[in-house]
Amino acid sequence: MISEEGGRAVSFIADVTDAEACDRLVDESAEALGGLDGVVLNVGIAGGRKLEGTTAELWDAVFAVNLRSHFLVARRALPLMKQGGAIVFISSLAGTQPGSNIPSYDSSKAALPGLCRHVAMEGARRGVRANVVAPGLMDTPLGRLATRGRPQRAEVPIPLGRQGTAWEVAYMVIFLLSGEASYVTGQQFIVDGGLGSLRPM
Repeated sequence: MISEEGGRAVSFIADVTDAEACDRLVDESAEALGGLDGVVLNVGIAGGRKLEGTTAELWDAVFAVNLRSHFLVARRALPLMKQGGAIVFISSLAGTQPGSNIPSYDSSKAALPGLCRHVAMEGARRGVRANVVAPGLMDTPLGRLATRGRPQRAEVPIPLGRQGTAWEVAYMVIFLLSGEASYVTGQQFIVDGGLGSLRPM
C-alpha cells in the first residue's frame, strides 16, 4: 500500500523473542531506510486464562513478546535516532483495567507505560520522544478472533456506540510520530471510544 501511494517500504521478518534477531531487525531497517526517525512497537500475543489457567511457561512467553521485545528494540533503536525522532509503544486498554481474564496479557500491557517512561527519559537527552497508545475494543481480524472466543466482547456498551478501527489507532500513532507532537513525551493515550472512562458503573 505504501509503494502504491508513492512511498518507499521494506519488510524484514524477525523472531522478537530472540535478542539477536531484534538487534538485526533494527540494524537492517536503519540501513535500508537510511536511518530511523520513527519506531512503532506493535507486537503482542496472549496466553492462558485466569490465574489457574496460566502456566509459568505461558507467562514467560507472553512477556517475552509483549514487553521484553519492546525493550530490546528500543534499546537498539534509541542510539540510532536523531533529534526529533519518536518511538510509539502499542499497549492496550487491558493494561489499565481488568477484564480480559488473561493475566499475562493484562500485566505485560500494563508494564509498557513504565518502560516507555524510561525510554522517554533517556530519549529526552537526545531529543527523541516516546509515548504509548492503548487501543480499546477494535474491529480488526485479531479483535474479531477474540470476540469468537469471548462472544460477550461484542456486547460491551461502548459510549461511542461501536468498536474502533485500525485506522483510528494509526492516526493517533501518526500524530505522535509527527512534528506536531514535538512537545509530547512519556504519555499514554487511550483510543477506546470512551470505554475506559465514560462507561457507567
